Formats: sequence, C-alpha cells, structure tokens
Amino acid sequence: MRALFAILCLLLLGGARDPILVPEVSQHEILVRQGFTGTELLLFGAILTPEGTRAGQDYDIVVVLKGPTNAIVLREKQRIAGIWVNAASVEFRSAPSFFAVASSKPIDRIVDDKTAAIYELGLPWLQLSPIGAFEPEEQRRFAEGLVERRVREGLFKEDPRGVTVSEQVLYQARIALPSSVQTGTYTAETFAISRGRVVASAIARVEVRKVGFERLVARFADDHGFLYGLLAVLVSVGMGVLAGRLFALV
Repeated sequence: MRALFAILCLLLLGGARDPILVPEVSQHEILVRQGFTGTELLLFGAILTPEGTRAGQDYDIVVVLKGPTNAIVLREKQRIAGIWVNAASVEFRSAPSFFAVASSKPIDRIVDDKTAAIYELGLPWLQLSPIGAFEPEEQRRFAEGLVERRVREGLFKEDPRGVTVSEQVLYQARIALPSSVQTGTYTAETFAISRGRVVASAIARVEVRKVGFERLVARFADDHGFLYGLLAVLVSVGMGVLAGRLFALV
C-alpha cells in the first residue's frame, strides 16, 4: 500500500509540473527607412511540458511588448489670466517608449490586482518610477496623464482578446507598431497563467533600428547635439527666407 501510495504521489506531482513556453516573433529586426508607416508584429509560440509534448491544459496567455525605457518630464498646463502656462511637473525615471498588452481574456478575469502589478499586466499596473517625493494622488494623476497621452499617440495599448490559443498548445497575438516607434531593443514577454498564478514565462527580443539617411541623421544628432540643433535652426530660417522671397515674386 505504501508503494502504491508513493507511485500515485509521483504521478500526481509529475502531472502537476509547470509547462514551458517556446516563444517566437515574426520579425527579430525591424528596419526603419524613409516613408516607414509602421508594421505589425506576430508573436506566437507553443505551451509544452518539460519533455517537449503538448501541455494539454487550459492556460491563459498574456503577452507584454515593451520598448526601450527613458526618463521623461511631464508638465501640467494651468490657465492663468487667460494664458496657458506650465505649472506642476513630474519626472519619471523609466517610462517605456512603447507598451502593449494582449491577453486571451480580460486581465481582471485572469489574475488578481497584486499579481497584475508584479508583472505589469496592463496599463493600470505600469511601473513608471517617479523621481522625488510626491503625494500618491498627485503621482497617480501624472501617471494617468502620461498613459492617456501615449494611448492617443498609439504607443500604449491593451487588447483583452488579442491572444488566441489553439488546441491548448499554440498561441498567437498581433501587435501593431506605429510609424513614430522609437528605435532600440523591444522585449516581448509571454506569461502562461493557470488559476490566477503565473506558471511560466519566456522572453523574445526585437531590434528596431534606422537605416539609410535617417540612420545618419539620428547618429549625427546623438553624437553632435549642439551642431544638429544649430543646423536645424539655420535650415528653418533659410526655408522661411526662401518662402518669403518666393511669395514676394508672385
């Protein structure tokens, strides 16, 4: 009886082992050329057992695509004497340039708020890391303002039905990148979730870089910021003078 009980326990433990994810993306490198209008990434993969066979259970899948992070200063406009001026401001240490979440179900039906916050599974749980001490209400107001702004720009997005799972083994999600997407390394992290618990995760990476004339301009701007700004001003002034003379001849 003890031997049978031990064998039964081993079988149950073996059947309860967490799955593994094998992620892939349709493009590991996106080249930004003149006239770039954006692109669509296909993120797909498989849910397998450690032995490499089909996991055979119903898992919820969440895919988080995050762009390079950088510091950003967000200023609040205030109307004084009929004029809009900059008022309070907050600097965020690590705001992602792009953030998209696609899931097989709405996030609140998959995990609780604590788990969503730990893994940043959605725009309300995005960790922006403000610099300095702020009241919680003020920090929340500025964070929501940044999120709303980038949602309008197409840089932050959520799709609660954006992941499809086939035969309990294959999943896929499509995420559109706008033309204004920033260059750098993007991380696509996939989470397999069962009964409110993240049981597996895996990361794939995508490199976005400029090529051709745009790459030369971007490199010159990074290496020689002052000269780039001076040339931009001179070109603007020259175009204005030229336009004025042309209109004077008409």
